Amino acid sequence: MTITAETSSVPGFVAELVRAANEVDRLTAGEIESLLLRAMTTVRDLREQAGIPGSGTERDAIVRLDVAAKGVVRFSHANVSAILREAADMVRTLWIVVDSGTVVSLKSSGSSSSDRS
Repeated sequence: MTITAETSSVPGFVAELVRAANEVDRLTAGEIESLLLRAMTTVRDLREQAGIPGSGTERDAIVRLDVAAKGVVRFSHANVSAILREAADMVRTLWIVVDSGTVVSLKSSGSSSSDRS
């Protein structure tokens, strides 16, 4: 995903996630799962654009969103609301990073002191 008119809908999606978090009792499990899967895709795309790698572990936000999406029927409304708010926060934060033009670059930790000038 690159910043274009198409991605200007990211703030709208954040608002949609927040609205859903506030009205979770009005949503079906399928609607919640769909929102979380969209959030997962959006987070992955924005992280990639910002140069932020995923870890693929259970601590990775994308993995947590995927687990939540697949198990949404087992969570209380309060937990689903919190997950949707967390997703909104991740998308919003990453959007700010990408929109600012910031790109993260990671240095390998394998270089020795003799490699540095």
